[in-house]
Amino acid sequence: MQGMSPIVKNMTRLVAGFIVLFGVYIVLYGHMTPGGGFAGGVILAGGLALVVLAFGEEFARKALTHEAAKTADSIGAMLFLLIALLGYAGGVFFTNLLPVGEVGKLFSAGIIAPCNIAIGIKVGAGLFGVFVALAVFRRAGAGSSTGMIEG
Repeated sequence: MQGMSPIVKNMTRLVAGFIVLFGVYIVLYGHMTPGGGFAGGVILAGGLALVVLAFGEEFARKALTHEAAKTADSIGAMLFLLIALLGYAGGVFFTNLLPVGEVGKLFSAGIIAPCNIAIGIKVGAGLFGVFVALAVFRRAGAGSSTGMIEG
């Protein structure tokens, strides 16, 4: 049987969606509350890692592969760079091109919210990729007497 006990799997079914939703909330509202792209990305990666731990690697590969994590990581970096380069249209690297709205509203911070989204994608995908790589490294080294990959 792949994964952990039925109790852990059922609890993961209940909380994993809330963890991911909370991560998205932290990313989107990071310019108005404590949090932001990095903190939200860590929470998103933690939710995905919980699913891998509870259900096993084979189940998680169907939901999000290592290749998909690498692609999302690259997309997040490219979005962040694109936002920075769009500032040159205003004459300065990373200048704000979006209108600044009313204080306390979701779309009130100019380019900060899009930057948080790009960073959240980058950090979440990057940390999940690291988690998957460590899981593969552990599995590959499990047959070795030293725990290291021989080669």
